[in-house]
Amino acid sequence: MKSTQFYPVILTQDVDATARFYTEHLRFRRAYYSDWYVHLQSTEDSQVNIGVVLGDHETVPASGRGSVSGLILNFEVADVDAEFARAEAQGLPILLSLRDEAFGQRHFITQDPNGVLIDIIRPIPPSAEFAGQYAEDVLPT
Repeated sequence: MKSTQFYPVILTQDVDATARFYTEHLRFRRAYYSDWYVHLQSTEDSQVNIGVVLGDHETVPASGRGSVSGLILNFEVADVDAEFARAEAQGLPILLSLRDEAFGQRHFITQDPNGVLIDIIRPIPPSAEFAGQYAEDVLPT
């Protein structure tokens, strides 16, 4: 299978509130809108997309209906410190404060209205302990 695009779709009971979170706090725009599905596209990179669907909509198979759980969305950014300051200024819940990780990330974690964890990341050079676990062509520098 050759994919032409990949994006997560969040199951929720409140499509509008979820879409509003991503447009107000993470700079997405509504590319398509209905009362049961919203397609969001980053205003900064059209290849970055998220779907939001009503969790009990008829297009969702009965066995998969409900709300999302156990999900982390990672967003790599150029200036994680500025995004952290912005998130704090907007009053977003900070579940993990800005910090450097030995495995090669500077990041913080917030969440959307459904409890989906949002991990805002800037890759940084990993410690020697973790550097050997990276493929050479993706080692953060």
